[in-house]
Amino acid sequence: MISTGVLLDTNALLWWVVDPDRIGPDVRERLADPSTQVFVSAASAWEVAIKTRLGKLAGGEALLSVWDETLASIRATAIDMTAADAIMAGGLPWPHRDPFDRMLVSQAARRGLTLASSDEVILAGAMSPTLDLRR
Repeated sequence: MISTGVLLDTNALLWWVVDPDRIGPDVRERLADPSTQVFVSAASAWEVAIKTRLGKLAGGEALLSVWDETLASIRATAIDMTAADAIMAGGLPWPHRDPFDRMLVSQAARRGLTLASSDEVILAGAMSPTLDLRR
């Protein structure tokens, strides 16, 4: 059974907020369904902040300045990172080195959430159900 809770990875969040038409119709419909609980990790805020500082994410400052309002507008609940999340993320038995992706995989697995992403490495290595944004 697929969880009704969906954790958006950072690109899923950006697509949902900035360009929802990039998300496939099935996933878009699921995210828009009021019965779907949408979650966003603090790791995504961290990733957006770092990429913005490095000049790798246009519009990042604007998003960060209205972070809470943006999450409210998409009915998303924030998930804080815990030590248990970090320990699991660091010990995941897959070669993916991106700390943000490892954290998201860990958080989804620990909370029984479906992880929404278009990243093939995340989709292949997730330890919980996944939603491919492109479908």
